[in-house]
Amino acid sequence: MAVLEVKNIQKSFAGTQVLKGVSFSLEKGQVLAIIGSSGSGKTTLLRCLNFLETPDAGEIRVNGSLLTGQNLTDAQIRQNRLHFGLVFQNFNLFPQYTVLENITMAPTLLKKAPADRIRSNALALLEKVGLSQKANAYPYQLSGGQQQRVAIARALALNPEVLCFDEPTSALDPELTNEVLRVIRSLKNQDNTMVVVTHEMDFARSVADVVMYMADGVIEEMGTPEEVFGNPRSEKTRSFIRGTQESF
Repeated sequence: MAVLEVKNIQKSFAGTQVLKGVSFSLEKGQVLAIIGSSGSGKTTLLRCLNFLETPDAGEIRVNGSLLTGQNLTDAQIRQNRLHFGLVFQNFNLFPQYTVLENITMAPTLLKKAPADRIRSNALALLEKVGLSQKANAYPYQLSGGQQQRVAIARALALNPEVLCFDEPTSALDPELTNEVLRVIRSLKNQDNTMVVVTHEMDFARSVADVVMYMADGVIEEMGTPEEVFGNPRSEKTRSFIRGTQESF
């Protein structure tokens, strides 16, 4: 059974249809890289998956359970979000709290476990992302790459079925980009199911199991990295990939 099933997701804003029927599924441990130009619908799709936006139509299922439906209550939406962990492009850490407090806050509020277990899990996650020495630091004391690694640890703290990244390196310089991408690569080796919206073509080619190229609110092309990058069927895909290669 697929961990994540998305069927015919549609979303409009002010009469403009941004998502025009997006469908795909992911098995446990798979990594999906979503690529495409600005305005193609990538981030809107990710926000719909995380219930930051409500789809106008379509279905989202996690482990076979239907999460979408008409007139969801706020409590149902909050519960649905727990199936997903989301890492934003601009970190979104709470500046007034330490690194450790940022990671333990949500599990503590949700009473996920006793306080000592939540703390020990957070420290283990910090070690996993290479920041065990920064537990008592505040966000302003960290580099952008370190802040993003804390954000990844925070997303993992709730043990989501699907971990989502929205352009996780777009605010970072190349050196810091590499340290964040190394952490994401390591998560793949630990059987995490991930959806990554990215402009890093080398990362998508080397880490993703599936690559989705979106254009004008639809999936223009989807396949293995070898298929999408090596032998794209669509002229739109070929043009996009040529453009990314020429920009470097």
